[in-house]
Amino acid sequence: MHLKRWITGIVAVPIIAYLAYKGQLVFTAFIAVASLISLWEYFTIVLRTSDESVMSLFPFLAFLAGPLMVFAAYFSAVMTLLVLTLDVLAICLILLFSPESSRCRKLDMAGKQILGIAYIPLFLSCLVLLRNGQDGGLWILLLAAVIFAGDTGAFYVGTYFGRYKLCPSVSPGKTVEGAIGGILSNIIVGSLIMLMFLPELGWGISLLFFLLFGVVGQMGDLFESVLKRMAGIKDSGKLLPGHGGILDRIDALLFASPVALFFQIFIQQGL
Repeated sequence: MHLKRWITGIVAVPIIAYLAYKGQLVFTAFIAVASLISLWEYFTIVLRTSDESVMSLFPFLAFLAGPLMVFAAYFSAVMTLLVLTLDVLAICLILLFSPESSRCRKLDMAGKQILGIAYIPLFLSCLVLLRNGQDGGLWILLLAAVIFAGDTGAFYVGTYFGRYKLCPSVSPGKTVEGAIGGILSNIIVGSLIMLMFLPELGWGISLLFFLLFGVVGQMGDLFESVLKRMAGIKDSGKLLPGHGGILDRIDALLFASPVALFFQIFIQQGL
């Protein structure tokens, strides 16, 4: 189990960094594919106790809109919001013309679809916008390395030193000690990457960023745990050895990506 986690993580970070370095369009295509797979896993989770199929109308619209949102981010953030808006309008039209007898059930599905679209492709679009910024490849490297370090640090510190439960009603295995270990790992690895590749960032704002990075990353992890616990499953999939599905691997990344993008804008544009 431990070896599989290390192999998956050690292979994944260089691949993401290489794709980010290779080019904006190649990286965008990679993120769009990850978005599509993650949406499939998401609907598999939230529809597990439902009569709806993963290929029913609302999920199908998400499978169309999700990758489009990611590719739209390649051109501008406004284009991504436009695709999101069109998706919501399409859902509203479906609800408007649905039979009254099925409207309540479809409203529940609509809520799950909009949550999935905002949770996965909208947040992943921030990675494309991050990559398109100045020194975008280095920012993606920083992001991927810090996320992997936090996940690994939380896992090992929690496994060997964990005593106090962090949020037992959501994820019984996570501990306060593991959370602290993960955040310390975020700060240490983030600081090393900053010193080697982005020394102009400065210590004060960077340490604050790495701290926020760790906190929101663990929030993302816990949020996915809420979804899986409601569905009664352990992993979102089996695609990645030692990690489960794609969504299991990127749950922290999803919440941390907007933070990284805002930080990049703050640093480079002085907002």
